[in-house]
Amino acid sequence: MRDPGLPSLDQLRVFIAVIDHGGFAHAARALHRTQSVISYTIANLEEQLNVALLDRSKRKPTLTEAGKALLADARAVSLKVDGMRARAKALSAGLEAEVSLVVDVMFPTCKLVRILHAFQKEFPTISMRLRTEALGAVTQLVADGTCRIGISGWMPGTPDVIERQACGFVTMVPVVAPDHPLAQIKGIVPTAILREHTQLVLTDRSTLTAGQDFGVLALRDWRLGDLSSKHALLRNGIGWGNMPQGFVQWDLDAGRLVQLQIAEGNSFSFPLYVIRRGDEEPGPATRWLMQQFMELDQAEPLTPLNEREAAELAAHRAQVAGLTGVALAGAISLRPR
Repeated sequence: MRDPGLPSLDQLRVFIAVIDHGGFAHAARALHRTQSVISYTIANLEEQLNVALLDRSKRKPTLTEAGKALLADARAVSLKVDGMRARAKALSAGLEAEVSLVVDVMFPTCKLVRILHAFQKEFPTISMRLRTEALGAVTQLVADGTCRIGISGWMPGTPDVIERQACGFVTMVPVVAPDHPLAQIKGIVPTAILREHTQLVLTDRSTLTAGQDFGVLALRDWRLGDLSSKHALLRNGIGWGNMPQGFVQWDLDAGRLVQLQIAEGNSFSFPLYVIRRGDEEPGPATRWLMQQFMELDQAEPLTPLNEREAAELAAHRAQVAGLTGVALAGAISLRPR
C-alpha cells in the first residue's frame, strides 16, 4: 500500500465545507464554485490520502469512519493556518483603531468599570464598542465576528473556533423578597415547596442554548431577557431566582431581598472565561484588555458604597434595631459573604 500524499489546504477546506454545509451542492454555493469542482476536489483528496472520506450511497453524503477521524485533523490544520495569517496581519497593522467587547450580564459592573477606566488611560485614542448579553448570546457575538472578545460562561455547543481562558467566577445566590411566602420558611426550603412558586429565569437571546435550562427547579417559570428586569421583579415579590451575589449584596444587607436556604445549595459558582476566535489574532490593545480580565482578582472586595447609599443602609439598620434618631456615620464597605 502506498503512503498517503500531501493534501492541500484548499482540499481540506472543501472537505470541511461539504460536512458543515450538508452536501456538495450547498458547499458549492458557500464557496462560490460549481458542484462538479467540489466533487472533483473531494475525489482527489481521497485519492491522495488513500481512504474513502464520504459514503455516497445515500442521498446525502455521510462521513465514513476514516472521514470522522480525519475531519478533526482537517479542522485543526485549517484553524492553525487561519491563526497564523491573522497573527501576521495584526503584526503588520500595528495598534487597532477600535476594540469590541461583549460582557455577560453576570460580570460585576464595578470591576468592568475599573478595567475600562484603566483601558481608557492606557489607550486614549482607541474607540471602545461595549455590549452586554446573557448566556450563549455572548459566545454568538464573538463567533460571528461582531465582537473580538467576550466575557462569558462556557456554553454547551460552543463552536470549535472559540478559544477560552479562565478569568474567575461569579457567586450566584437564590433570593426572594422578604414578604414572599418562601421567605417565611425557617431553615432549608424543601424542593417540593420551592417548585410550587414561580421562578424568574434569565433567558438566552441566541439559539446556542435553545431548549436547554440552567438552574431551573420550579414547575412554573417566567423567562426574562434582562438581569435588571429580573432584579426589579424579585424585589417586588414576583417569584424567586438566582442572582449574582455582588449584584444583590446591597439589597441583602438593606433587607430588600432575602437569601433562601435550599436543598440544592445556598450558592454556586458561575465560572467566567475570556473568549475569542482562534483564527483571529487580537491586536495590542485587545491583548492588553484580555490580560486585565485574566489577572482580575475575583475575591477582592466590591466597590465601597457611596455616601448616599451608606446613609440609606445605616438608616435602615438603625430602624431595624430600634435606634430611631441615632445617626450612623462612616463609609460602609461590602464584601461577598
